[in-house]
Amino acid sequence: MLKTAAALLSLAFVLAAPPAMAQDAKRLEHMVKQDCGSCHGLTMKGGLGLPLTPEALEGKPAEVLAEIILDGVPGTAMPRWRPLLTEDEALWMANYLKRGMTK
Repeated sequence: MLKTAAALLSLAFVLAAPPAMAQDAKRLEHMVKQDCGSCHGLTMKGGLGLPLTPEALEGKPAEVLAEIILDGVPGTAMPRWRPLLTEDEALWMANYLKRGMTK
């Protein structure tokens, strides 16, 4: 009974989430596909930048990937996104890449 109540509470939280969260996810997903994809390949299998597939990112903590997204990689074409993204947004993007992009 307690597990059912917890599950219902979790579902209620998701359903009550403000529309902005869904809009933010769509915006960030679009940014990954377009902005990251322009260097890392539209399928994230590599290009000018390294591959960003779940296999390539395996074993790399999302927090480390978020820092790379935010601060870039000096001496490479990887720019800083900190002026445009929050830490939470960068972490969302890192986790999205680790899970694998949906088509």
